[in-house]
Amino acid sequence: MTAPPAARARTVPGPTDRVVVVGAGVSGLAAALHLLGTGREVTVLERDPHPGGRAGRLDIGGFRLDTGPTVLTMPELIDEALAAVGASAGGALELVRLDPAYRARFADGSVIDVHTGAEAMAAEVRRVAGDREAQGYLRLRRWLGRLYELQLRRFIDTNFDSPLQLLCPELARLAAIGGFGRLAPAIGRFLSDERLRRLFSFQSLYAGVAPQRALAAYAVIAYMDTVAGVYFPKGGMRSLGTVMADAAVKAGGEIRYGCDVRRLERRGDRVTAAVTADGDRVGCDAIVLTADLPMAYRLLGRTPWRPVPLRFSPSAVVLHAGTDRTWPQLAHHTVSFGAAWERTFDEIIHRGATMTDPSLLITRPTATDPDLAPAGRHLMSVLAPCPNLRTGPTDWRRAARPYRDHLVDTLEARGLSGFGSAITAEHLITPEDWSRRGMAFGTPFATSHTFAQTGPFRPRNTVAGTANAVLAGCGTTPGVGLPTAVISGKLAAARIAGAAAVRRKAR
Repeated sequence: MTAPPAARARTVPGPTDRVVVVGAGVSGLAAALHLLGTGREVTVLERDPHPGGRAGRLDIGGFRLDTGPTVLTMPELIDEALAAVGASAGGALELVRLDPAYRARFADGSVIDVHTGAEAMAAEVRRVAGDREAQGYLRLRRWLGRLYELQLRRFIDTNFDSPLQLLCPELARLAAIGGFGRLAPAIGRFLSDERLRRLFSFQSLYAGVAPQRALAAYAVIAYMDTVAGVYFPKGGMRSLGTVMADAAVKAGGEIRYGCDVRRLERRGDRVTAAVTADGDRVGCDAIVLTADLPMAYRLLGRTPWRPVPLRFSPSAVVLHAGTDRTWPQLAHHTVSFGAAWERTFDEIIHRGATMTDPSLLITRPTATDPDLAPAGRHLMSVLAPCPNLRTGPTDWRRAARPYRDHLVDTLEARGLSGFGSAITAEHLITPEDWSRRGMAFGTPFATSHTFAQTGPFRPRNTVAGTANAVLAGCGTTPGVGLPTAVISGKLAAARIAGAAAVRRKAR
């Protein structure tokens, strides 16, 4: 899948036969699968009673909620991890490719469906904005594809030990096509319609940077969403963790649920065991930690020095609602844009305020899988980006209910008439809830993707002073998002078993 790196990345020295993985999220499970494929003995310790990590689950009133990611892109990365132990998602995971991938609804009443097929999307752009914009879209699509090809091989699926590893032919090619410019102007080279510009740049919000300031290279997220395709697994996103965990156990791995790791035992610069809240001691030759960075550093007793403190992405309030009716104007994923755009980023990133004119991601999973709700009922989640607890120290115990009501009122004003009265079951998640789950400053989107936290400058998956501990998850390399979390597990495994062994078993 990937070319070998320009320089061989460092690996854990000494014995690595027994590996403990802390956390059964997708990064930890990917690491476990790749390590099992290279013959390691792997024990996964997970505090929850089920796999998935941030891709969490909650069942209320017959509704099966996914409490974490709702957008699945690049499912071949899941297949690659499963292939490491000779398994496949084919028989266990039923994926539906969503068409449209998204539906965008704008404050002026216009609607744009995002299709991943070139001809279908060009026709949609032509319908709403004319032939010139359609031609611009096709040029943008080709640029996004080139951007993805250049980055995946050398900058995403790669362990960095030094910024000098950037000195490769791909770096010059990436610069030549504008990858080190700013995202919004880069999209603007192809599209002049403001609505279309938003569609291909809003994803940077989840990377913690406004489109006007984000690197153009992060248009790679738009490639994943709008070209490679968006999928949904029958049974919900929770199916991903279940399939990966089942494959790991079948391959000889052990997963212990209800095990909250509280401390690590060390001998010199090596971790020798993980100790749980119940006092169980699990010995190891190497360890993979998937907790958010501050928690992982606390366990290790070491925090890497950085010239400036880590910056964290905005958080989100998520309203999960089971309803007794639905609204046909909603697709599986609908982005409801407010009229304000640049102000929105200023509010949540710089001013520490909730959005006065919110842009929302509405997911209706029962549009694809009705079995996620009782017969005749429907399930929706409404994600509203908001400041993290460092940027905006809101008292969410007081603010949660009023903000929930504000979201309901906003949706009703935007055409979801009767939404509030249609809710029969609900669950609200705020930054304080994310914080209680151990996510730094109450954000599930971890460290932001500023230039100083990108590529070789992102917090590395090794920690100075500890020889046999490796990090995985969205806080470390390569970054935020479900696909990159899966890659981070693979990169952690490569630190332990060697990149060549991991690549060979994943084929």
